[in-house]
Amino acid sequence: MVNHIITSAELIPELEFSTSRSSGPGGQNVNKVSTKVIIRWNLLHSTLITDEQKMLLLNKLASQLTREGELIINSQESRSQLQNKKLALEKLDTLLRKALTKSKARRSTKPTKSSKVKRVDTKKHHAEKKQWRKKLD
Repeated sequence: MVNHIITSAELIPELEFSTSRSSGPGGQNVNKVSTKVIIRWNLLHSTLITDEQKMLLLNKLASQLTREGELIINSQESRSQLQNKKLALEKLDTLLRKALTKSKARRSTKPTKSSKVKRVDTKKHHAEKKQWRKKLD
C-alpha cells in the first residue's frame, strides 16, 4: 500500500524545466517571449519514489510516458512564464495524486425490488405506446 503521495515540490530536483514560444494568448507577446513551460520527469531514474510507486505510476500513466519512461507536461495557458510554471506543477501534482491513490473496490449490489418493478412498468408503458401507433385492420 502506498502511504505517502509525493508532490511536485519534493520532485523539483529531478524535474527538467524548459521553455519555448507559446501558441496561446498574448498577441505580439507570443512572438517575442518564451512563455510555454515544459516539464520532463524521468520516472524510471527517479530516486525519490519507491519501487512500488514506480510500478503503480508505470501502469497508470503508461499512455502518457515516452519509451524512455519520461513524463512530459506542457503548460501554455497564461501569458506569464511563471504562471505557466505554477500551472504545470499543479498538473503534475494532480496527475500524481490521481495515480497514487488507491481506488475503492466496487461492491456488487443487486437491484432493489422497487427498481425492478419500475423497470417492468416503464417497459409496459413503452410497449403500450407502440401498440397505439400501429395501424388498425
